Amino acid sequence: MEQVQGQQHPISTYLQIWGWLFVLSTLSYLVDYWQIQGFTRWFLIITFMLLKAGLIIAIFMHLKWERMALKYAILVPPLVILVLILLMALEADYTFWTRILFFGLDEPPAPMDH
Repeated sequence: MEQVQGQQHPISTYLQIWGWLFVLSTLSYLVDYWQIQGFTRWFLIITFMLLKAGLIIAIFMHLKWERMALKYAILVPPLVILVLILLMALEADYTFWTRILFFGLDEPPAPMDH
């Protein structure tokens, strides 16, 4: 009988990715250890998170070796959702600052009792 072999990747590829995941996780923990605060903290944490997720998706989920159409089908919808979330956050900021500018309030008015 003929045995069909699937695509084989060298173990060194997986070991390198595990090494990179370990380094990125260590850097992520060091952000908390060094008590980095503010925008820099969130930028670093999200950057490390996205890099780790990208490595896992590309190598362990074999997306690196898939057709471009499948890559687009998997990656584009989450990116579109992120853009929509960004637009909603910008709109919320605009609404908040407009309310403060025109009404002088930082809280919505209390409901009137009749």
